[in-house]
Amino acid sequence: MIGLAGPPGAEDFMRQALAAARRGLGRTSPNPAVGAVVVQGGRIVGRGHHARAGGPHAEVVALRVAGARARGADLYTTLEPCDHFGRTPPCSLAILEAGIRRVVVGSRDPNPLVRGRGMARLRRAGVEVVRGVLDEECQHLNAPWFTFITEGRPHVTLKAAVTLDGKIATRDGDARWVSGPEARAWVHRKRDQVDAVLVGAGTARADDPALTARLPGGRGRDPIRVVLDTDLRLPPRLRLFRQRSPAPTLVAHASLRRRRLGPGAELVRCRRGPGGVDLRDLLAKLAARGITHLLVEGGAAVHARFLAEGLVDEVAIFVAPKILGGDGLSLARGRGPARMAEALRLERVRVERVGDDVLVTGRVPHRGRVRLAKARGQG
Repeated sequence: MIGLAGPPGAEDFMRQALAAARRGLGRTSPNPAVGAVVVQGGRIVGRGHHARAGGPHAEVVALRVAGARARGADLYTTLEPCDHFGRTPPCSLAILEAGIRRVVVGSRDPNPLVRGRGMARLRRAGVEVVRGVLDEECQHLNAPWFTFITEGRPHVTLKAAVTLDGKIATRDGDARWVSGPEARAWVHRKRDQVDAVLVGAGTARADDPALTARLPGGRGRDPIRVVLDTDLRLPPRLRLFRQRSPAPTLVAHASLRRRRLGPGAELVRCRRGPGGVDLRDLLAKLAARGITHLLVEGGAAVHARFLAEGLVDEVAIFVAPKILGGDGLSLARGRGPARMAEALRLERVRVERVGDDVLVTGRVPHRGRVRLAKARGQG
């Protein structure tokens, strides 16, 4: 049978599976981040997460830890168990071989290779299947994977720091620092969890960012750095090209020129769009590299283009207790809509305090766009 209501304590155990899954964020692409726990007699006897693509899946890791205690136990998994042979055997078969009596699934897998097949095989074999426990939380965890599978492009998170009057920089382009140290630490943790981070040529010139993940103890994993440089005009002295990092810097351009910008830089030629590099073509090329989550960090023209083309899936905006005045640089360049009713309204909004700043996060409705005049100067 497939049930919709979990056994006693189901949400608590699924939260433990979610906590395990988060350990794999940023490390499993192009696979999803999945966590699993095995519960016997109301106690967790096995715990696991998917650590890297090609490695054992979360369910298999948890079953190995549980060993013989898995027979007759319950298995909680944040994502439907796979049922196909890929780089690893199907998790559904491992679950049956272990003698699990009940499987509690957080969210259904949208992958056409899975999509209900894993649960169906378990049900046919007499295993009780419960689905939908903390479904929203499990879907949110793997939103990048869902976007990657259903739309064939990376999930895009737009991150910015603004003053109380919505400015990201002074009239001269000075943006150091809008937000406080706690907010900047949050950004480094976020970079550690995404596959790639993107800025425009203007931000690269003005701020000379390294775009690395600097966590305490050197634990950060640098994301792939992407910079938009339509006509290949950025100087090779920038830290993006000189910073020593295991992660490469991809220079997205639409030029016929060839340049050498540094040992870690790789040119990625894209179609030319109205405002520079064709963003949809770039996202398709990033997806082909297995990039499922892209963090867009600016600047104003880049924000405007992603928003205007409906390519932003969620936002993370830090609001600092500062006021710049009317001639500062706004979050998104270009004229907006004439009516408030046409503004893009976020869903699933969360507000939290981070140091002296306020972090506002939210999901953009599917196909949501901001109507802006053409944004120029993204590089």
